[in-house]
Amino acid sequence: MEVEAAKLIGAGLAVIGLGGVGAGIGNIFSSMISSVARNPAAAPNVQLFMWVGFALVEAVALYALVVALVILFVF
Repeated sequence: MEVEAAKLIGAGLAVIGLGGVGAGIGNIFSSMISSVARNPAAAPNVQLFMWVGFALVEAVALYALVVALVILFVF
């Protein structure tokens, strides 16, 4: 196998986690909508945790992107 082909395969494998990131973000916001629909008074309390969870899940996506770019352009 050539090095360039191995780089492309490695970068593709590195971004497989983005599927989980999409599902995680969807789960976070659907839970937020559901909880606020049930108890609108709790929205300010739940919103902070929603944004923290979103930031943590989005960080996983950024890490996957960085790993893929490092594989493509550094090695």
